[in-house]
Amino acid sequence: MARADYLFTSESVSEGHPDKVCDRISDEVVDAFYRAGVTEGLDPWTIRAACETLATTNRVVIAGEYRGPASVDEAVITDVTRKAIKDIGYEQDGFHWENARIEVLLHGQSADIAQGVDSAGNHEEGAGDQGIMFGYACRETPDFMPAPIYYSHRILRDLTTARKSGKGPAAVLGPDAKSQVTVRYKDGKPVGATQIVVSTQHLDESLTSEDVRAIIEPYVTKALPEGWISSETIWHVNPTGKFVIGGPDGDCGLTGRKIIVDTYGGAAPHGGGAFSGKDPTKVDRSAAYAARYLAKNVVAAGLAERCTIQLSYAIGVAKPLSIYADLVGAEVDPGKLEFALQEIMDLSPRGIRTHLDLNKPIYARTSAYGHFGRMPDADGGFSWEKTDLADQLRSALS
Repeated sequence: MARADYLFTSESVSEGHPDKVCDRISDEVVDAFYRAGVTEGLDPWTIRAACETLATTNRVVIAGEYRGPASVDEAVITDVTRKAIKDIGYEQDGFHWENARIEVLLHGQSADIAQGVDSAGNHEEGAGDQGIMFGYACRETPDFMPAPIYYSHRILRDLTTARKSGKGPAAVLGPDAKSQVTVRYKDGKPVGATQIVVSTQHLDESLTSEDVRAIIEPYVTKALPEGWISSETIWHVNPTGKFVIGGPDGDCGLTGRKIIVDTYGGAAPHGGGAFSGKDPTKVDRSAAYAARYLAKNVVAAGLAERCTIQLSYAIGVAKPLSIYADLVGAEVDPGKLEFALQEIMDLSPRGIRTHLDLNKPIYARTSAYGHFGRMPDADGGFSWEKTDLADQLRSALS
């Protein structure tokens, strides 16, 4: 039996966190290939990119595989990397967008992988790797996300916006930050924050933890629902007392190390594969987006209070090996739902890319503050957050 009253905690990290700097760079590389493909009139279905980034003190190493426009060379990748670091806000002695040494070690995609992914003759385009992917949605927030991760992200997004404005007290904050919210659930519903953790880099070395709290508290209070913070809420702001050295200068960063931050904050299963730096032939990314899309539409259709979808794939095989739906607060038969989902959406790698229109330079924006719970963009970004299947699902299961 599910517990009705409990505490649950999720964390988020800012775009200036070392691992998120690497996610951003890796996704900028993917976008660079798609942008160049558009410019050169190349078929976007042929573009491949798998990019990993490491960042440390004034050093960035970019490695991986690709197939795409030859114009995306070392100079282009170096340029998009510097622009990304500058946009994040790093102009510090230990990590500076102008001075960091950037090493590019990309090479062509393996022919053995390509032959399983490409469609040819009677061979339909297969998955870029094996694996399991999960999607989740619930009614806890307006964007169908678990409350702890949703509000952890919101705190840092608001602080980042204030910092980048260059105005007001938040201008003294640095790019590197983390948040954590412990949410109290009563009768299965989120009702308040019992503990709030915010660690944020500050460029003024004289600031104390109390000074930093005075700066951030108004933003945190505004980010959370009214009434969630009370006199009983416990705050932990820069608990070590000082956070001046931050970003890759303070801690080495790697692509793909914040997979729970990227998804549901631990409130739902995770298949294990990271998203950033991968083109959508990699089902680690595209099928996870599809699973979220389906789960969100199930909940938006009123078919369940919470929905978890699992998809599984084998490298070079087009169709998913399995689909599993777990529902809470529903009268819909999960088996019938699983059948309906496959009828409504083609869940092959090509079908997912077509339905969600993923062959576009839309990935850098996903690299911080979660891949889910975001509003769809006019240019097709976050297309997996649409709820345009809800009516079809209701009809199919009525």
